[in-house]
Amino acid sequence: MQDFNQSIARPRILLADDHKMVIEGLRSLLEEKGHDVVGVVSDGRALVAAALDLKPDVVILDVCMPLMNGLDAAERLRQLVPKVKIVFLTMKDDLNLAAAALSLGPVGYVLKHSAASELLTAITEVLRGKSYVTPRLKPENWAVREARALQFSKDLTPRQREVLQLLAEGRPMKEVGGILHVSEKTVMFHKYHIMRSYNLKSNADLVLLALKQQLISV
Repeated sequence: MQDFNQSIARPRILLADDHKMVIEGLRSLLEEKGHDVVGVVSDGRALVAAALDLKPDVVILDVCMPLMNGLDAAERLRQLVPKVKIVFLTMKDDLNLAAAALSLGPVGYVLKHSAASELLTAITEVLRGKSYVTPRLKPENWAVREARALQFSKDLTPRQREVLQLLAEGRPMKEVGGILHVSEKTVMFHKYHIMRSYNLKSNADLVLLALKQQLISV
């Protein structure tokens, strides 16, 4: 029990964001408020690896990150390090996206332009096993959140989501294969089925689909 209380009193935080100024500001804020920032990463895949290695109490991550977006990274963390607590810190003031985040379990969802006190409150709440959603987004009835969340998982398998994000980021199929540890032919196979399923005609259509699925941001 003593160890748990110490963890709550001074949580170990892992930060994930691809904007250097955001990271520097977060680190200063959290350390000033008595938190230990144990690591900083700039993409979703590095986040998963760092969380496995560092075993933080809380991960603070952006929704939109290169290589693997925040939602998919958080889902991977739930599987690999289920004890870690998750707080999304994002520019995306979207009810559907917040619902998709909450479908992962007790998490925090805070906007980057919210007051710093909101982020600290979110950390406290997730450490207690509760969710926290910025009041700017919280609808009157969250019973609809499951239906909203489905908009971000329609038909795409986890592997297809990975392939789609990486291709939409402009990465060649050979590079995508290297990142995912599969052959270029396998990437081509997934791309073909995505394009056929969604009746896409070009790479530009792939990018638009990735934007719609919130896998990348403008």
